[in-house]
Amino acid sequence: MNWKRVCAASDVPENTLKRFDIDGIAIVIANYGAGFQGFPPYCPHMEEPLADSGMLDGGILTCSKHLWQWDLRTGEKVGLAEKPLLCYDIKTEGDDVMADLEIELINEYDVEDDMDDDDFFGSD
Repeated sequence: MNWKRVCAASDVPENTLKRFDIDGIAIVIANYGAGFQGFPPYCPHMEEPLADSGMLDGGILTCSKHLWQWDLRTGEKVGLAEKPLLCYDIKTEGDDVMADLEIELINEYDVEDDMDDDDFFGSD
């Protein structure tokens, strides 16, 4: 394991997300109230930046682009999501949020899944 300090717990208020770059690895830290989770910065659906478009409701993360959702406690898909969210091992030490960054996690994006908003939401 390669534990690295990502941020202070106070840097990520409850029900918010924030992106950090640690030793060349981009990671989003979410404070979902019951704890912290860390994951790659882009949605596995269409590479939407989750730090900008992600919404938290308790332990559920929603990408606002196409409403994919994940349970932040496990990374498991919820609702419309077709792929799980890769998650880093996270722990807190005092006020520090630590992540195991031994291996960079990258959510696989499949260009075959790419569709524009008219395809997803339907056009008139």
